[in-house]
Amino acid sequence: MNADSMDAVFVALANPVRRRMLDILKDNPGFSVNDVCAYFEMSRIGVMKHLQILEAAKLVVSRKSGRTRHLFHNAVPIQMIYDRWTTEYSAIWAKKMTQIKYKIESNMPTEAEREIRSVRNRGWRTSRPAGATSRSKTDSAKQAGKQDNPSEKTE
Repeated sequence: MNADSMDAVFVALANPVRRRMLDILKDNPGFSVNDVCAYFEMSRIGVMKHLQILEAAKLVVSRKSGRTRHLFHNAVPIQMIYDRWTTEYSAIWAKKMTQIKYKIESNMPTEAEREIRSVRNRGWRTSRPAGATSRSKTDSAKQAGKQDNPSEKTE
């Protein structure tokens, strides 16, 4: 893959509308231009200009059938870029690292869950059972001493 064709791929993928078009064509191979237009609030000419950029980068392949052009997503240019910067072994490790990342992120609590835990923990530490009073150690010791000394009379 030469530098110009690689640049065309990056230019094509830089636009969120074109990335969305690729997603649509990946999920719906053989869609017509009209089918793709239904997903966007822009003119047919606008959609066709985006598709021309994708075709120039060879990310979209079209096949004409009568008056209809059927569009297909072509992943080969993206794969060629991927292959340029990764080796056989780095791909294995990169895959393992992304699996670890997704596993950790799936087990991480959301912001709302962290807030709920924080509130529960604060409430648990400060709350006392109904009817409980706070006594100091000296008060408790005095009460224990009164009960242990039968000679003192309380009236």
